[in-house]
Amino acid sequence: MATKSNIYYPIGTCSQAILTEIDGDTIVRVQFVGGCSGNTQGIAALVAGMKVDDAIARLEGIDCAGRGTSCPDQLAKALRKIAKE
Repeated sequence: MATKSNIYYPIGTCSQAILTEIDGDTIVRVQFVGGCSGNTQGIAALVAGMKVDDAIARLEGIDCAGRGTSCPDQLAKALRKIAKE
């Protein structure tokens, strides 16, 4: 299966975009545009090599400062959207 690249525009977070590369059901690379640099770099490093479903299960529902979402939660939404395509 070919690597899929995608751009997702998060809602309700400081980051303006999430770039993902997925090979089959494995996350190859994630890059956040904007947001808290150290945190988003950490999230990206931790999910690299992880199965999409595992990352969604771990990240979905994480809240940042009562916003009802967060950069990790938005990444889960991006991954869920990619998985459906």
